[in-house]
Amino acid sequence: MDEPYVTSRVLSRDYLVTSPYYVECLKPQGLVDVMHCLLIHTPTHLAEVGIGRNERQGVITGREMEIGQFLLPHLRRAVTISDVLEIRTIERTQMADALDALKCSVILTDERGRILHANRSAQHSLRNDGPIEDVHGVLSTREPAASRELRKAIGLAARDETRIGRTGLAISLSQMNSPPVFAHVLPMTGSDMRAHLQPAAVAAVFVGAGPSERDTAEILAAAYGLTPSETRVLANLLIGRTLGETAADLRIAVTTARSHLDNIFAKTGVSRQTELIRLAAQVAPPTALPAD
Repeated sequence: MDEPYVTSRVLSRDYLVTSPYYVECLKPQGLVDVMHCLLIHTPTHLAEVGIGRNERQGVITGREMEIGQFLLPHLRRAVTISDVLEIRTIERTQMADALDALKCSVILTDERGRILHANRSAQHSLRNDGPIEDVHGVLSTREPAASRELRKAIGLAARDETRIGRTGLAISLSQMNSPPVFAHVLPMTGSDMRAHLQPAAVAAVFVGAGPSERDTAEILAAAYGLTPSETRVLANLLIGRTLGETAADLRIAVTTARSHLDNIFAKTGVSRQTELIRLAAQVAPPTALPAD
């Protein structure tokens, strides 16, 4: 592997001239000797450079072997790098295909919010007046407040992801009289997606409609240990019902509904319904839970 393999140095002349290798391969081409420089030898890849000598030139000498030994590491390095780049191209293609399979929009950005990659869903949204915009190559939204929070979250992801906290966990992109849509910013420092797809990316922005209120209530119930009765109250509040409407729907007294809500506040650490709605948006995943 570390030095050239020369046919005349390894095989005797008597054996060589009668071997199928010489009779069927070398002799028809007028070759009397070959120097093999092995470049890659793995379970899945094999590559070499072969240098032949004809009858007029004679067999390969020590001088040609020295030249081959000098060139071999440089040739091997060049071919190995090319092979790695091809593998990375395949990995990027596979990663891009995986993102295209997601129903939610996924956008990879650099520290300035410049769009480096957008999956198929995101491209469709950008082209068809969706909740996100491409403003001179920079990711933005149709809501100024949401755009500011998005830029802040991306900046934190680039500078110090440990400080991002809840920033960018559930940025509401919804416009008046439109279904709820949220953006979730995920820092990408050290991630496989960044290494394989876009090395310059600092954040992945997931955009999608929120899951059903039942799904969100169940997520909160599992996270904070809510009882079934508390979970049903929460699910009603998440669809916009008042406490009185919730009590009527569940056929319980308003005082009972209030007691359940107080318990929910105590368990989740919030004190107002608006804070509860915000918490629900923050813990909800960017894609809906699978149906039962």
